[in-house]
Amino acid sequence: MTTEMLSGGVLLIDKPSGYTSFDVIAVLRGLLHEKRLGHTGTLDPMATGVLPVLIGKATGASDILPIDEKTYRAEFVLGKSTDTQDITGKVLAESPNPVSEAEILDKLPQFRGAIQQLPPMYSAVSVGGKRLYDLARQGVSVERKPREVTVFELKLEAYDEAERAGTLLISCSKGTYIRTIISDLGDSLGVGGCMTALRRISAHGFKIEDCIPLEDLRASGNALEIATSRIIPTDKLFECYKALRLSEAQARMYKNGVKLDAKRVRGAKEGETYRIYGDEFLGLCRVTDGEVRIVKNFW
Repeated sequence: MTTEMLSGGVLLIDKPSGYTSFDVIAVLRGLLHEKRLGHTGTLDPMATGVLPVLIGKATGASDILPIDEKTYRAEFVLGKSTDTQDITGKVLAESPNPVSEAEILDKLPQFRGAIQQLPPMYSAVSVGGKRLYDLARQGVSVERKPREVTVFELKLEAYDEAERAGTLLISCSKGTYIRTIISDLGDSLGVGGCMTALRRISAHGFKIEDCIPLEDLRASGNALEIATSRIIPTDKLFECYKALRLSEAQARMYKNGVKLDAKRVRGAKEGETYRIYGDEFLGLCRVTDGEVRIVKNFW
């Protein structure tokens, strides 16, 4: 088994709690003997679940993924506010007031759809070239601008009125802070709230049941062989686009940077983005002004 077999693709990891996304990458670099690794979106250390890891040529896909929807199962408690908006932080305020399930259900609609969200101080957002979490650890708070994110689904799956604790199912766009939704929900109820656990159950079309736990891979003794058998081809990331297939001569010209005449490429339509193939997946292209032009190469 050689690292050449890991030339490119996606490995779905079930991230354990206590690891940053970068920690996972560091572990995999050691297990797979592969330097070209990346991921499709940061998970907080306390979070677990779906972490698509990009390998080799696939690392170029991180900034052009067409499907950015992610789904989480988040546990929360009301009546407690913290500086990190989760249970790991310093408690800032507490409230003994009761909250009914009906009151929560009444507030949820205001957190669905396109909403404005203020990035928390304990986040990886950069302001003035500095990460907010670095400033927060120094006790510095800076002005932040709200961002628009989209919450496609927000459902209360369980709630214990006596404990004021429950579980939310949330599907949302990239850049959404789940702990901020919970904190804002608690504030809207007048008691505050914080996240107590978070599990990402899907991301970019990939589901948790398709992931391998990092610790299982680490303990296997044959991580490279297992990883190689589970790698998903790079073009799977772009299945929402139709495929264009080139002749041998067209593929050769395309790989040399020639803009192909769209009229000579079967199925090519003006303004469309495609997965493009020769004898292998070449990358993404777009038909513009009658020409098939390169968007991103993966060959």
